[in-house]
Amino acid sequence: MPLLIVLALMALPFAEIWLMIAVGGQIGVPWTIALLFAFTASGVLVLRRAGTRAHRQFEETLRAQAQAYRDAGGDPQATAKALREGDSARSRDGMLGALMLMVGGILLVIPGFITAALGALLALPFTRPLLRWAFSAWADRRARAMGATAGPGSFGPSGPSAPSGSSKGPSGRPGSGKVIQGRVVTDPAENGGTAG
Repeated sequence: MPLLIVLALMALPFAEIWLMIAVGGQIGVPWTIALLFAFTASGVLVLRRAGTRAHRQFEETLRAQAQAYRDAGGDPQATAKALREGDSARSRDGMLGALMLMVGGILLVIPGFITAALGALLALPFTRPLLRWAFSAWADRRARAMGATAGPGSFGPSGPSAPSGSSKGPSGRPGSGKVIQGRVVTDPAENGGTAG
């Protein structure tokens, strides 16, 4: 998937130039340039409107998430459940809408017809809720899949050479156990028989 994204981003300038030439051949160069300027101007207006809204939504979301974390006592599952429900979910949707509006404005500012079409999809008020719902559903599925595959010890080393569970300290976290001081002594037979 990341390779496809990289290839699409590499092909985008060529596709944009080809489309500009094709549109210029159909409606004329002056009208094509006028359309590109109109897209850029509308992108600036969208960004201006979205800037303050996004900042406000971001602050509300951070406040709601911090409150949900405090209410859950720091428990990740309880925090995630609280964030999916209530005010924090509405705040998250509002922040996602503001972020989509900003990205749509940025895409409108970039000269080109493909980026303008994508930017318009993200900026128009009747397409944004559908895209927000689709993105939220994808992100929830992705988060659940990552949470289901990440079990205890899945991020550490595994196999026969992996340290056993006894290296965990009293709190159960790796590296929180007792530290034993020592020094490394090499065997002269391993260094070719010379003492060093």
